[in-house]
Amino acid sequence: MRIILFLLTNLAVMVVAGIVLSLLGVNGYMSSNGLDFSSLLIFCAVFGFAGSLVSLLLSKFMAKRGSGAVVIEKPRNHKEVWLLDTVKELSQKANIKMPEVAIFPSHDANAFATGWNKNAALVAVSSGMMDRFSPDEIKAVLGHEIGHVANGDMITLSLIQGVVNTFVMFFARIAAYAVDQFLRRNDNSNSVGWGYYIATFVFEIIFGILASTIVMWFSRFREFRADEAGARLAGKAAMIAALARLQQEHEESHMPDSMLAFGIRRGRAPKWGALFSSHPPIEDRIKALQAL
Repeated sequence: MRIILFLLTNLAVMVVAGIVLSLLGVNGYMSSNGLDFSSLLIFCAVFGFAGSLVSLLLSKFMAKRGSGAVVIEKPRNHKEVWLLDTVKELSQKANIKMPEVAIFPSHDANAFATGWNKNAALVAVSSGMMDRFSPDEIKAVLGHEIGHVANGDMITLSLIQGVVNTFVMFFARIAAYAVDQFLRRNDNSNSVGWGYYIATFVFEIIFGILASTIVMWFSRFREFRADEAGARLAGKAAMIAALARLQQEHEESHMPDSMLAFGIRRGRAPKWGALFSSHPPIEDRIKALQAL
């Protein structure tokens, strides 16, 4: 299912990007004089933003399918009644339309929020969290996720990712063209060789890894903001208690990778990988709440 969703998403990106480029009249970025920088920037921007925006628009659908989340249409027990009532209360406090509420099967204690805008979101909680956490702790976690929604984190992250994608593609092709010209310096033809395509692939990987630190920095920053929102909506003590309880959970997360960025918790990143971690250490988050 995840492979099918991945392929469908990429197909949608290609279709959307192709239509937009056609409407803009951009057929390519190679000219007889080499790279056409204006056309190249448009090409990269269209593909860069198409990928992030299509993923954003499909985020709820993919989250439900990828995590196995079941949306609560009609509550079947008192826990589900309480969950719906709590999300309704928190969303009213945050001044947003009530999101869809779901429970996904996982022993891991986690939750996530997603959706293309704050008034069409999805908030999901794992079955493990529902079974083991107290009502106050769950409410604080829900407040954290509602905070993500109210702050518009999903849209902002998608826009940042679009900008990053654009410039990774742009500079990778410029660098690859320079490498190709160096390798073919005795060739008088205006076309590019295999070196260009190989170098483009290599530079996109290198620049993509470096640029991901920017995206991850914002991801860590928004976690602190969501914690503040959870403290404001559900109480500072409850938010601290929820984070402390999460800290005690030692199981590795079983959530799909695409959902980890919007989960409240993930496994501790090694020190060398701190720049690439989407979440700051829970100890730092607790300290930040205590300092409020």
